[in-house]
Amino acid sequence: MSSELPPRPGVAAPRRPVRALTRLAGVTVLAGALVVGASAAAVAAPGPSGAASAAPTAADTATRPPRTTHGPCAYTETPDEPAARPVPLPPDPRRTPARGTVRVTLATNHGPIGLTLDRAAAPCTVQSFLHLVGKRFYDRTPCHRLTAYPTLSVLQCGDPSGTGEGGPGYRYRDELPTDLPPAPTDPTGERRVYARGVLAMANAGPDTNGSQFFLVYANSALRPNYTIFGEVDAAGLATLDRIAAGGVAPTAEDPAPVDGAPALPVTIRKAVRTHHHH
Repeated sequence: MSSELPPRPGVAAPRRPVRALTRLAGVTVLAGALVVGASAAAVAAPGPSGAASAAPTAADTATRPPRTTHGPCAYTETPDEPAARPVPLPPDPRRTPARGTVRVTLATNHGPIGLTLDRAAAPCTVQSFLHLVGKRFYDRTPCHRLTAYPTLSVLQCGDPSGTGEGGPGYRYRDELPTDLPPAPTDPTGERRVYARGVLAMANAGPDTNGSQFFLVYANSALRPNYTIFGEVDAAGLATLDRIAAGGVAPTAEDPAPVDGAPALPVTIRKAVRTHHHH
């Protein structure tokens, strides 16, 4: 399952359902059109198999409907987007924990990134993330995308394939923030501030959360279409700053990119739930 951030400026909507945040276009006027186009493309574009992931055909539905868990989170298999690394559907208890915080540490090759997950803000997202951590889904995986736009500064991780298209083989609904301040850089008033230190899910359109997530290292302006489920600690921000300072890896087509693979390759060596005594 790919994960969308914004489309890159001046680039047509991605042909593959690459999960982006909402690749923000640099030019505000363009941005509105690009991002909308990208979301539509991300949802309806052909998947890696080449088959459009639009309406299933009768032949598809005749086989077996995708399995869905029976609790409030309704984690649903995505047969057309198989898991980048095999993992079962998360537990989905009727009373999904919706209070308190949980600590997770991403041990990376640049230092630790400590996360505090907020169950009240996004109970189903936290439940899924902890499930993937427990199944070691994130161990030895790259952070495949760094953005350095003035209005989008994030590191995106969580795809074991490193392509931006990989996921856990299931999806679940959004748990969107409702109280974010308007972004001062956006005269339309549509974008909100995803502040430095925010931990949020990347997606490929509404209700397509999987395993990819992004870490915000400088205040960013995004439509409030991305589930926020925690925050990065001070040591983690120092690690993110080191990665961001390395910039985006140049390519033959773009010698000074602001969106692409980090120039300093980033690997999550291990993701661990850390218990603290309070």
